[in-house]
Amino acid sequence: MNINEFDYKLPESCIAQTPLKNRSSSKLLVLDRFTGELEHKEFRDIKDYLHKGDVLVINDTKVIPARLMGVKEDTGAVIELLLLKDLGEDKWECLSKPQKRLHLGTIIKFSDELSAEVVELLDDGVTRVKLIYNGILLEILDRLGEMPLPPYIHEKLDEKDRYNTVYATNIGSSAAPTAGLHFTEELLQELKDEGVIITNVTLHVGLGTFRPVQEENILNHKMHSEYYQMSDETAQILNKAKKDNRRIISVGTTSCRTLETIINKYNEFRACSGNTDIFIYPGYEFKGIDGLITNFHLPKSTLLMLVSAFSSKEIILNAYKEAIKNDYRFFSFGDAMFIK
Repeated sequence: MNINEFDYKLPESCIAQTPLKNRSSSKLLVLDRFTGELEHKEFRDIKDYLHKGDVLVINDTKVIPARLMGVKEDTGAVIELLLLKDLGEDKWECLSKPQKRLHLGTIIKFSDELSAEVVELLDDGVTRVKLIYNGILLEILDRLGEMPLPPYIHEKLDEKDRYNTVYATNIGSSAAPTAGLHFTEELLQELKDEGVIITNVTLHVGLGTFRPVQEENILNHKMHSEYYQMSDETAQILNKAKKDNRRIISVGTTSCRTLETIINKYNEFRACSGNTDIFIYPGYEFKGIDGLITNFHLPKSTLLMLVSAFSSKEIILNAYKEAIKNDYRFFSFGDAMFIK
């Protein structure tokens, strides 16, 4: 399966640079995954497509302002760190730039209250550091750090919380589960009032988000692993829905990957945690979900492959073509699709 089969041309003007003032006022492209039939709606209209008894699965992961700009204490060279994973005991796995200026023992100073010592240098810019600080780390990061926005976003984010969902509680992601950015607390309450069951999983979006597919044959691509967890309460809700033949709707590809990982491993949903490197591409048989709310994804990306697997490559690329024609906004701060 060639990577170029998942390419499409996107005008740069279609890439959303800032979030809309009202989260749920984004556009919503409703797609029948079997017929390719399309409807153009607003995101708040999602309540017309979700019914009593449906289970909506959200990812409660939270992004911290983890992009830090500092200087080497000995030379003053500017170094950027992006904190990716808390390894415990104040050690973090990061992306560093430029890594070639670092060596074991290098001290990077961000302010009088935060520095980092390089303790390990790995491939592809991955660096492990020990943070040195006084006070509460999350409060320091909130003052000093920037949200780790994707490289295609060039505008500064005025409100840091706009790169988190309204239900983000579980700290650990390097990027937001962007399909969930469209929900407001009011819309979620309306869905609950209609009898839609909302439950959560956690998948911390990691290094793989920043790594494009470089293999010509996508079957040779290796996914980075990401931490996930599911509670017993969520597992029981999902198993009951399966038993009753009720729909399970995934909010985002992260929730989808979590559900598919668990049901493939155990042939049911159950309370568990671990790391997943599941790679979903056309030919994959979905066992966990019946519908998917998602944003529009980058050309040649693993996420475009996942949504193509849920429908078909031809139907998805045609939907994207229609979205471009109708001035939809793409990627993290862009508009949404409901694939049913």
